[in-house]
Amino acid sequence: MKIGIPKEIKNNENRVGMTPGGVGEFVKRGHVVYVQHTAGENSGFPDAEYESVGATILPTIEAVYAEADMIIKVKEPIEPEYKLIKKDQLLFTYFHFASEEKLTHAMIESNSVCLAYETVEMPNRSLPLLVPMSEVAGRMSIQEGARFLEKPQGGKGKLLGGVPGVKPAKVLVLGGGIVGYNAALMAAGMGADVTVTDISIPRLRYLSEVMPANVKTLYSSAHNIEKELPTTDLIIGSVLIPGAKAPHLITRDMLKLIRKGSVLVDVAIDQGGCFETSRPTTHAEPTYVVDDIVHYCVANIPGAVPFTSTHALTNATLPYALKLADMGWKAACKADPVLALGLNVVNGKVVYEAVADTFGLKYEPLSL
Repeated sequence: MKIGIPKEIKNNENRVGMTPGGVGEFVKRGHVVYVQHTAGENSGFPDAEYESVGATILPTIEAVYAEADMIIKVKEPIEPEYKLIKKDQLLFTYFHFASEEKLTHAMIESNSVCLAYETVEMPNRSLPLLVPMSEVAGRMSIQEGARFLEKPQGGKGKLLGGVPGVKPAKVLVLGGGIVGYNAALMAAGMGADVTVTDISIPRLRYLSEVMPANVKTLYSSAHNIEKELPTTDLIIGSVLIPGAKAPHLITRDMLKLIRKGSVLVDVAIDQGGCFETSRPTTHAEPTYVVDDIVHYCVANIPGAVPFTSTHALTNATLPYALKLADMGWKAACKADPVLALGLNVVNGKVVYEAVADTFGLKYEPLSL
């Protein structure tokens, strides 16, 4: 199979779809890999490293899309890429369709095969291709939240961990999944007073058992969240419903309960965000203020640490990508129902129910 690795063109997206080590595995199996010139440069992988494992460097993104049977990316295609996508071409990347109606319609019209990292799902409901970036995003959410709590950044001027004689900041983490777990762990390690909410009692029980003493658990309800808001300094939104829009756990009206200079970090912004006042931002302009509350809603948080993120992502995606290359997408998805759940749009049909429901589109179950 001919595999293409284009350079990411989303704002400040420094990751690349595959490390040179991963590309080498495709070449060993007899596949041809085309990498766009400088695609890996911002992640610390110069063209020479890709060439050393047998990749062919192409000068433009147009050339990569034109040659490849399968495109391996990090982020969803953006508008300049829509016209480059060919009929029957397999795209293996993060799509987050439920938050992007224009993207959804563009992929339907392209007649391509869209296999989304974020909906590849194990029988235990875990999301193996979302986990590594969720780990990074969860940890980064605290790093960035602590920065924007600083007064020069618009925050209330609180040090997350406090100092002897001065209480630490209070952190509220909405959602106890992978993002929430990593956010709570990082915040606790910095000395903050942390509360994690979730609707799963077994998950809360687990978090209570494994987390440090400065992490408390709380059942997630509107009432409980409202009670926490007046004393909370940093709120992390990390709720995920696979393939669907995130629920709004903090409404516009609830902002009046939050003290001026507090920070909201919406890690769920890829799926529409879990704060009503959230809208996507970029690393170039990461924050905005609503009712004196700082909002950080960067849609590609792990892109700020591309060396770490690209390695972690390749570790997770490579086994699935090799299966797709070796067998073709139909045979691979027929053999592996976990991988088949990643199919969202196939040859003009929406085959993932949550995406169809979000936009009122016809859902057409795929028969392999």
